[in-house]
Amino acid sequence: MAIQRTFSIIKPDATKRNLTGAINAKIEAAGLRVVAQKRIRMTRDNAETFYGVHRERPFFGELVAFMISEPVVVQVLEGEDAIVKYREVMGATDPAEAADGTIRKEFALSKGENSVHGSDAPETAAEEIAYFFAGMEIVG
Repeated sequence: MAIQRTFSIIKPDATKRNLTGAINAKIEAAGLRVVAQKRIRMTRDNAETFYGVHRERPFFGELVAFMISEPVVVQVLEGEDAIVKYREVMGATDPAEAADGTIRKEFALSKGENSVHGSDAPETAAEEIAYFFAGMEIVG
């Protein structure tokens, strides 16, 4: 397997509860490295652009409002098969359906406030990383 990068967001429900370190510990325990990380406050424009694929869905406005409600931590993760591995560590979107030991099972408050976002494919990972990070900010 090749070394791969993926994108992660630690969402407002988790940053508000000071869970960044606990979530990073789970990421690192899974064999992924945090090669870039910064705490930011998303603007409405940032959130609407980033989640633009969901623009026509009924939850879009609520999602945008949630993502700008508190700071978030954006990250680049690196490791073997990083996209699949991080999605496994995150757990199912609905924490009630997430496997024991996953981030969402342990920390998510609800299906909407599910603590983390992760890229779903190499193409989206590349786009999402480039949206938030310049190349010099990623140190592997």
